Amino acid sequence: MLKNKNIILGVCGSIAAYKSAILVRLLVKAGANVKVILTPDGANFITPLTLATLSKNPVYTQYFEEETGVWSNHVELGLWADLIIIAPTSANTLAKLATGICDNLLTAVYLSAKCPVYVAPAMDLDMWKHETTRGNISKIKSFGNTIIAPQSGELASGLYGEGRLAEPEEIVAFLESSIKKGLPFYGQKVMVTAGPTYEAIDPVRFIGNHSSGKMGFAIADELSRLGADVTLIAGPTAQKATEPLKRIDVVSAKDMFEACISVFQETDITIMSAAVADYKPKTVSTQKIKKNNSEFNLELEKTTDILASLGMVKTQNQILVGFALETNDEENYAKAKLVKKNLDLVILNSLNDKGAGFKSDTNKITIFNKALQKTAFDVKSKADVAKDICNEILKLIK
Repeated sequence: MLKNKNIILGVCGSIAAYKSAILVRLLVKAGANVKVILTPDGANFITPLTLATLSKNPVYTQYFEEETGVWSNHVELGLWADLIIIAPTSANTLAKLATGICDNLLTAVYLSAKCPVYVAPAMDLDMWKHETTRGNISKIKSFGNTIIAPQSGELASGLYGEGRLAEPEEIVAFLESSIKKGLPFYGQKVMVTAGPTYEAIDPVRFIGNHSSGKMGFAIADELSRLGADVTLIAGPTAQKATEPLKRIDVVSAKDMFEACISVFQETDITIMSAAVADYKPKTVSTQKIKKNNSEFNLELEKTTDILASLGMVKTQNQILVGFALETNDEENYAKAKLVKKNLDLVILNSLNDKGAGFKSDTNKITIFNKALQKTAFDVKSKADVAKDICNEILKLIK
């Protein structure tokens, strides 16, 4: 959730500032771009050098650095950020956020920002319980800011109670959860199939196809990026997912059918992008077949039509998306597939289109919905095609 996010971390004057070093390290490890703004009082508790080393960026402390002549543009910083987290937030800074006092770089960036702001207070028990603090908390929440509540525990004063800064790991988990809840596919359970299937002839040979799985993996990654809980069922492929998801590896059409059936009932959305074999050998040799004869005949039988099987049992609340890879009369075959297999969308690939098909890093698709309305797209990277597919699915769940 935090990958490639631009995050400003504000660090205020509090003994809990030592935790900001761990927090920076965790944010960077999660893939975020981190810039730290350290208040003058905060610099009494942790050095700019520590935070600069961990964030891999200069630490901002003043509007204007006299030694270097560098001006820190608070407006530019506020616009750069995807989110701001102030941790620890002292009682003093909390009061400034609530009343609009703008006497340091951090509060100036806060007032300039257009992004979500997360405030993680840290102070002694009596300060946290004071009516003024409670009022300031209510006020900044009314502005749309999010509070990461302090914990109970041993405090620097020796007292025990609320006011202890949330642990860095908990702050990161809070940020990730908060971001995910705002994503368009949050709460949606999604199943995606990808790659080919291999149908055994004997222990060393199989019938397969040229599918690389790139399109299916791109779709699964994009859905996960958009907040979905994704289960990816993948045939034999060297592809790897870049986003968090559950992966089930299969080999044959039978394996994929069984995996899909086991997951489908619990899913809200299913995208069947795998190139499943239509036929398999009727008999599989237990030993390697020797090349003793000049001819070799192989009797084939149909595999189970997974897409049609799912279409027969899907409920009104489920969305089922299929792919149609065609070489002739493409649109008619795709529309017939959509109707026959009870799909909500069918995504047409034509091998006649340059830039489409197996193994390529690009694709060209046309999508038909239940009303047989057609949406055609230009050749794009498979990552961008995945975004187009997700946007079309979103239209069905809004």
